[in-house]
Amino acid sequence: MGYPLTDDLRHQYQSLFSSCVINPAYADAVTKAIAQILSNQARYRSVADPLEIPWYFVALVHAMETSLNFNCHLHNGDSLNARTVHVPAGRPATGHPPFTWEQSATDALRLKKLANVPDWSLSAILYRLEDYNGWGYRKLRAPINTPYLWSFSNHYTRGKFTSDHGYDPKVVSKQCGSAVILFKMTQDGVVTLVGARVGADG
Repeated sequence: MGYPLTDDLRHQYQSLFSSCVINPAYADAVTKAIAQILSNQARYRSVADPLEIPWYFVALVHAMETSLNFNCHLHNGDSLNARTVHVPAGRPATGHPPFTWEQSATDALRLKKLANVPDWSLSAILYRLEDYNGWGYRKLRAPINTPYLWSFSNHYTRGKFTSDHGYDPKVVSKQCGSAVILFKMTQDGVVTLVGARVGADG
């Protein structure tokens, strides 16, 4: 069971975003990820524009699911040389492998029902990013902010699902969170978002 995007949840996302501080130890890693994203902006747009999805949303999912590797399915990071094995398995359902990144990315975004949807405000973007990965961190006995969004920032310390159903409270994510990348992109003026409040110093 997921979570509806209520006014309270919107406020939570906006509050976390506006108070985000990037861990200085990871500042260079965040900058490097953004440079790599920007160098492939045209490729993200080729998938995003026909589906009426912001190109940077596709890029953020790509960063999280495949570490920006164009040889992997956007669904979950499996190799494009075959249909997906991990959840969601057997994607794309049509066509024949090996798949192009564009074919698989389009299938993944349609499967998540993200094509042609309204409202790409900040809170809606963060909501859809969290939904893409799942709501497991909110369902923990002691819930934490998901590292899928907040790793490398002041809003995350430790705790990670190391498998689909295996949570380890001691593991620290080594991957920059998608909201943190988006925060820096917004701070740098790379993107402008409805509902985003970002100071020059975070």
